[in-house]
Amino acid sequence: MVCFEDVLKLSPLLLGLVVLCGCSQRGELVGAASVGVLNLPGQIAVGFNHHQHNRYQSPISGEWRDGDDIEQMLVQAIEVAQHEILVAVQELSAPRIAEALIAAQHRGVTVRVILENNYSTPWTEQTPSQLKPHQRQRWHQLEQLADQNRDGTTTPEEAKRGDAIGLLRDHRIPIIDDTEDGSRGSGLMHHKFVVIDRTVVLTGSANFTRSGMHGDANRPRTRGNVNHILRVQSDAFAELFRQEFGTMWGDGPGGKLNSRFGLQKESTGVRTAMVGATRVDVLFAPHRKGDLNHGLNWIEEQLDEARTSIDMALFVFTAQQLADALQGGVNAGLQIRLIADPSFASRSFSEVLDLLGVGLPDRNCKLEKDNQPFNKGLKGVGTPRLARGDKLHHKFAVIDNKKVITGSFNWSPSAAHTNDETLLVIHSPQLAKHFTREMDRLWDTAELGITPHIQRKLDRQKIRCGDGVERG
Repeated sequence: MVCFEDVLKLSPLLLGLVVLCGCSQRGELVGAASVGVLNLPGQIAVGFNHHQHNRYQSPISGEWRDGDDIEQMLVQAIEVAQHEILVAVQELSAPRIAEALIAAQHRGVTVRVILENNYSTPWTEQTPSQLKPHQRQRWHQLEQLADQNRDGTTTPEEAKRGDAIGLLRDHRIPIIDDTEDGSRGSGLMHHKFVVIDRTVVLTGSANFTRSGMHGDANRPRTRGNVNHILRVQSDAFAELFRQEFGTMWGDGPGGKLNSRFGLQKESTGVRTAMVGATRVDVLFAPHRKGDLNHGLNWIEEQLDEARTSIDMALFVFTAQQLADALQGGVNAGLQIRLIADPSFASRSFSEVLDLLGVGLPDRNCKLEKDNQPFNKGLKGVGTPRLARGDKLHHKFAVIDNKKVITGSFNWSPSAAHTNDETLLVIHSPQLAKHFTREMDRLWDTAELGITPHIQRKLDRQKIRCGDGVERG
């Protein structure tokens, strides 16, 4: 087996092909160049698609850009699979990933795929005029991405090659979604993980879409949603994900309706796996509100245990109890930084507003029930400057520079009580440095405090609603 000292001698393109071992090492980000070398814990690697310490050639524009090619991480891991590939992801629309799964099946690997029901129909079988606005926008984006020669016209052959779900179905890859249990679907099948050969797991914040990983077609400034992917080698860790997959899969397509999603699953508490010398705690959501094992309670415990600092990079933050926990951290003198996605930060139900010390009535002039804006807004709250169309899609926090919270789990009641989600706590100062570096990158160019966009919304609602009325 190759140790990580040897991995560093390989080209960046080959790094993802190597199965990491537990030997002592000095590592760096997956695919990273010689600059910005950081230690990594044994058997764990991570890629960030926007970071500044590596470059790759974008499959969308063909131009070289900053970041790790997290799609290539996934493809390379699939390419070396020998026995089994289990995929559970909200959305899979990247044709290269579909082609890699098809090639794996052709060489005798068992391949199974679980999707969210809103994304399980081949886009070439959909009629744009019959779709909701968001789905219609997605359809046109996929059509543009399928135009491989960029002549402005997507031919039927290009469309066929560019339809990832259509390709999987044409090659009889077994697929189910969260209606396989006989329901109309769970809240969201929001997982984002792959289990390979019962020993390697790839998971993180990214859906398997080219638009989300690399950028939008015909928008050269976009670089995709800001995401990360972890690669973890551990039989014990992989077994936890195989069990979660098996619960959702049941007996597969068209079977006995014994698939279980959402609250139909038997809820479990936090489970722990050792990855080399690194402790990783795992929780799969959802849980009923009366179940004290739910994810928001667990995150609150992590925040309460902080002694010096809390860094957060969050797509959605709508859980009042976590805002209240952060107020406790402020009172205790902790250093707190939050970078939030701009499109969610300014919504009336966003807890980002609480941290800024303001309340924003909704369109009905109602305030969130039990809303608790900080008496004094935090200075360490901001939103990143991103290209139009890109989102900050991370869901991570770093506690005391030694513990990382991450996964598919947004900081929201829906994630805790409705959706199928992954929530991880990784106890590793080495890995924490990578996430802190990503946080620093976002922080360096962030717009801090009450932005002009938020102020305009506050001013408009003040005129319409006054101070607003709390919901009953």
